[in-house]
Amino acid sequence: MKIENENQMVVVDEEGKERLMEILFTYDNEDREASYVFFYDPEDPEQEVTVMRYYDNGELEDIDDDEEYEEVLEVFNAWQEDINIQEGN
Repeated sequence: MKIENENQMVVVDEEGKERLMEILFTYDNEDREASYVFFYDPEDPEQEVTVMRYYDNGELEDIDDDEEYEEVLEVFNAWQEDINIQEGN
């Protein structure tokens, strides 16, 4: 992952092709000592929002733990429901 600006990042897909993604928001979980990025492909309206764990070196990692995934899904649902969260207030 390479950050283009605060709202975009470049991700390399399974075929090795670089894709520009829009970042919705990031989330840090201090208890897990993990950071997450929620993003989507603006070129593909059928694609849903993707969430992955990310590291300071730009590495992305899938979330394989069901409990951890449920936690980030709750964060995403709260973000969708609350305009103040979306605006960073």
